Amino acid sequence: MKDFTDLEAWQKGMNLLKEVYKITGSFPKEEKYNLTSQMRRASTSVLTNTAEGFGRSTSPDKAYRYTIARGECTEVHALLIISVELGIITMEDAKSAIELTSDTGKLLSGLIRKYSSSKPQPQP
Repeated sequence: MKDFTDLEAWQKGMNLLKEVYKITGSFPKEEKYNLTSQMRRASTSVLTNTAEGFGRSTSPDKAYRYTIARGECTEVHALLIISVELGIITMEDAKSAIELTSDTGKLLSGLIRKYSSSKPQPQP
């Protein structure tokens, strides 16, 4: 793998980001600095932490960043449910994004397992 954009978790995360922007584009103006902003920042954070994890040199650093990214996926999922419960969007509107949070989270969990179980490399 040459670049973080080759990671399937990054690619799914990018689909999630696009879906979040599409959904939040229809949110009421009064939610601009609340749910809209929070959901967009969290979905962006999935990507930035995934990229940062890829760029880290040690396994614990990688696992840590991937763990943060997975937490951001969960945050987006929660914000989508909140938006449904408040009647801002329907469950049908949120369905694709919720599936993407789950898919991205599972891929990140795989990366976390991979780098959490790695033995520390001896320093030269």
